[in-house]
Amino acid sequence: MAAFSQLFERHHRKVYGLVWRLAGDSETAHDLTQEVFIKLWDALGSFRGESKFSTWLHTVASRVAISELRKQKRWRQNITLTDDGSYADGITQSASADLGELDRLIQRLPEQMRWVFVLHCIEGLRHDEVASELGIAVGTSKAHVHRARTLLEEWLSDE
Repeated sequence: MAAFSQLFERHHRKVYGLVWRLAGDSETAHDLTQEVFIKLWDALGSFRGESKFSTWLHTVASRVAISELRKQKRWRQNITLTDDGSYADGITQSASADLGELDRLIQRLPEQMRWVFVLHCIEGLRHDEVASELGIAVGTSKAHVHRARTLLEEWLSDE
């Protein structure tokens, strides 16, 4: 338990930063960070030491976060209807005063585009790794990054 506590203290901020950028809001990010460390506890025995622990943790964190976000999106779509009877997209825009300008704009990106942008441009995964992680084509990953950069540049120039 003491060793796991040290792992948590050493890595929880980085995990929180990753899941916050993927989720788009702090409440969900707190919940997902807890979920990541619960899954990490269960999966510690499968860490073989073939890569750095931080690399393995990043993989666990992004997989858990994306999986949970997909489940939440499906759940919200099933219960959240707009006034005209259509489904709401379920993405909330969080523009807290403590967010940096770029982080605030990243939250405006469509969900899958935001995931690709965060994993590739911020977390440094290669396009083939992002594609594998999200179950999309490599070309789709590249297209999302290109479109995200274009949108972010437009939004930055507008503001």
